[in-house]
Amino acid sequence: MATNSEDKQINRNYFIVAFLVAIVISLIIGRACYTIFVEGPNIKIPTPTTVSIPPARGNIYDTNDELIATSEYRYRFYMDFWADGLKGDTLKKYVGALSRELNRLIPEKSAAQYESCIMSGWRRREAEEKTINDAREKAKEEHKKFDIKKYTRSRDYLLSAIRYVNYSEYKAIKQMPFFKLGTNKTGLKTRDVVIRTKPYGILASRTIGDIYGDTVRGARSGLELQYDSLLRGIPGISTRQKVEGRLVNIITKSPVAGQDLVSTIDITMQDIVEKALYDKVSSLDAESGTAVVMEVKTGHIKAIANLGRKGDGRWEENGNYAVSDLSEPGSTFKVASMMVALDDGLVHPQDSVNVGNGVFHYKGESIIDHNANRGGYGAITAEKSIWFSSNVGVSKLILKAYENDPGRFVDGLYKIGLNKDFHLEIPGYAVARIRHPKTAGATWYKTTLAWMSFGYETRIPPIYTLTFYNAIANDGKMVKPMFVKEIRENGSIREKRKTETLNSEICSAQTLQYIRSMLDSVVNYPSGTGKPARSSIVRIAGKTGTAQLSSGGTGYSGHQVSFCGYFPADKPQYSCIVVIRRPRNGAPSGGLMCGTVFKQIAEEIYAENMLAKPIEMPENQKTAMIPEIKNGLYTHLKTAMKKLNVEYVNHSDGKWVKTASGTEEVAVSDLPVSEKTVPDVSGMGAKDAIFAMESSGLNVRISGRGKVVSQSISAGSAAKGQSVLLVLR
Repeated sequence: MATNSEDKQINRNYFIVAFLVAIVISLIIGRACYTIFVEGPNIKIPTPTTVSIPPARGNIYDTNDELIATSEYRYRFYMDFWADGLKGDTLKKYVGALSRELNRLIPEKSAAQYESCIMSGWRRREAEEKTINDAREKAKEEHKKFDIKKYTRSRDYLLSAIRYVNYSEYKAIKQMPFFKLGTNKTGLKTRDVVIRTKPYGILASRTIGDIYGDTVRGARSGLELQYDSLLRGIPGISTRQKVEGRLVNIITKSPVAGQDLVSTIDITMQDIVEKALYDKVSSLDAESGTAVVMEVKTGHIKAIANLGRKGDGRWEENGNYAVSDLSEPGSTFKVASMMVALDDGLVHPQDSVNVGNGVFHYKGESIIDHNANRGGYGAITAEKSIWFSSNVGVSKLILKAYENDPGRFVDGLYKIGLNKDFHLEIPGYAVARIRHPKTAGATWYKTTLAWMSFGYETRIPPIYTLTFYNAIANDGKMVKPMFVKEIRENGSIREKRKTETLNSEICSAQTLQYIRSMLDSVVNYPSGTGKPARSSIVRIAGKTGTAQLSSGGTGYSGHQVSFCGYFPADKPQYSCIVVIRRPRNGAPSGGLMCGTVFKQIAEEIYAENMLAKPIEMPENQKTAMIPEIKNGLYTHLKTAMKKLNVEYVNHSDGKWVKTASGTEEVAVSDLPVSEKTVPDVSGMGAKDAIFAMESSGLNVRISGRGKVVSQSISAGSAAKGQSVLLVLR
């Protein structure tokens, strides 16, 4: 039993504890009241930091769903040499192995260069640390406040030897010696950036367009800019909050990915056009070149190439000349002049016009034909003034019809629709400038009508000229050039673009018939200026153009040559324009320089697209059909027959054979091939056809795939080392 003294001691201890607890509680309550009523009104509750989440930018596809522009994440590496856990001894221990691994993954820099880069960063940290310590001691001695901000630079030291890397390289770098120790011990940091990539390189690059390196400014040119609001999507929102002592991002609104564009560009045609144009502008050492292919019925731009020469002699897509270049079109404009006069009933194709020796003096100026140095054309018809591209002929015809009323002539051009704003989908496009004599403030000289008639005194982008010629091919219906045919959202079609008609009838049916006949003769008449564009593969119709280029009001400097037309001439499917500016090599000629490019484009597109229809097998066909066997070398045929297990009857003892497939077997017969004449390679594959032609001393060009369906030099002709084009399907 406890004594009284022990009870008193217990009570005393209890009282002391209770008293101390009461004091603590009182202090807590007092501090709480002070915080609430005194400090409370001045306390700012930190709000969570809001962070924007960039959405995935939409893709751009070609007309066949080939990806031509997409976004990829890229990473750039930095080191924070002031990281808490980074030790110099550890860094020096691993830097050699780390540098070798970096060199192995990204060999643009040597291992020694990587090591030098990393160690220079560490030495910078050591130097800064010494500077800061010295400054701190000095401030202490002088009893001044030390401001470390004056001595602190960015802690992110760019590993300049490391370029932007992709995700697989990013993962590999994080697992390298030293770096895999973790961010705190290595100071390794990354920054990601969205890079817009074009899987097909420069193909249609200016039309596709470009974006800025950051997501804020978005796009800067082409379809990327025109449809930026659709492609960029809607940003999401996340809040950065502290959870269990760590900053984490909590998504409050998910980003919405951008919509996709399906363009009208056909990447196969684009490749054909770009290669043909590049070969020509490089051989001519031209300032620039443009080529555009348009689908006649729809107005879809299937290919568009714009190549400009850089200072180092390379050519690249540095401007969208097809839509933005305002220049005098030259002789391709004569067709519009002739159309106006024919439609007004003031000129007939068989009207006679005397161009004399090719020089026409008018109002103190001289209009000169391209063959004036050869005596001119003399008396010709109106249609031949187009065939021969006679400046004198066209100007005399137009002056006779409109000299007293030039406004009527320009009204005719406006009726065609050449002065309209096409509202193209390419930012920066230009609108044709065709002035009218009755427009207030317009400058109209006494020579303007004459010079306008053959393509001067007007300024027209190539896309306008192409749209006009496309209308001729499209039975007189002018349609708007289109660059985008669909807009998709999450893989589903959100909007399908329809062809827009600019002018349902540019001229009467009779006038159109006359014009199409003239354009056919420009190329296929023996003396037409477009003769270099003539093809034995596909019939081409079109018009040449050659114009002197203005040099800023001080005269003319260099030439612009062009060819615009369509193919096949009887049932047009595609129209095309080729323009080359300031060629340095050779005499300027729209036919020789641009007509040959047009021909190459037309032949290759024709070969690529005009494929034979597949054979339909009857429903009751139960046995396998005998495959079609190509003509060629007998040794190759034997190998093929054996592998296919196909029976054949050999009626030949020659080296070259032709075949005929029956229902049960293949018949083989002689195919004469002489080294002195051009062989018949129809039905052969590319390998055998090239061998046969080269055995006869011929130079061979191939277009298409499959077997030979035509050859540009007829079989049996004398073989004299010519170049021959073989079209395969």
